[in-house]
Amino acid sequence: MAAAKSSNTNWFVIGVSAAVVVVLAVLAFVVVLLNNQATDPGAAPKSNDTFNSETGSIGFGDGEDTVAVFVDFQCPVCKSFEEQYGADLEAAAADGRITLEYHPIAILDRYSQGTEYSSRSAGAAVCVAESNPDLYLDYAKTLFDNQPAENSAGLTTDQLADFATQVGADDAVSCITDETYRKFGAAQAKKNEISGTPTVEVNGTRLNLQDQADFKKFTDLLG
Repeated sequence: MAAAKSSNTNWFVIGVSAAVVVVLAVLAFVVVLLNNQATDPGAAPKSNDTFNSETGSIGFGDGEDTVAVFVDFQCPVCKSFEEQYGADLEAAAADGRITLEYHPIAILDRYSQGTEYSSRSAGAAVCVAESNPDLYLDYAKTLFDNQPAENSAGLTTDQLADFATQVGADDAVSCITDETYRKFGAAQAKKNEISGTPTVEVNGTRLNLQDQADFKKFTDLLG
């Protein structure tokens, strides 16, 4: 009787161990799946003379020094940065003093009540950069001018498409309404390890604009 009891107990322990192994395997699968979803760039846009789909940059000018600006269209500080330095950056690019690169990314989806406005607006900007790159700056300014409040549902995808029509980027409308590049902005943020916006790099070196020396490096390029 004792031997039988011992045997039953052993089978019980083995069964529990097997169940734990299965649960751990399932959890590992879920973790990998979620990580892949977070870094999945989704559909790949096509590059053109202005837009580099590999780096996610929209470039202007051909200056020796490259200023790269990573922006999230949900970010209030990005809007302030654009209002304060956007015109000077564009002028420096137009004069050949710098090469200006904008990178639309998405890190603030949590502030749009589940609608992922950061991802949708970044994707919309990529649609414009792909089909009407000469209108990207106009479109980006329109997004900032109509920036929704944080913790709101954000603008609808149809509104994002309407803005494209307003600036003349009609070729981007179907891409925007289909949300073709919805995943692109978050994937670019992950790839470039962006945790805050705006993030500014000069010749590939990331600046801390709160640091006086780094801030001077940035403003000196604006003339």
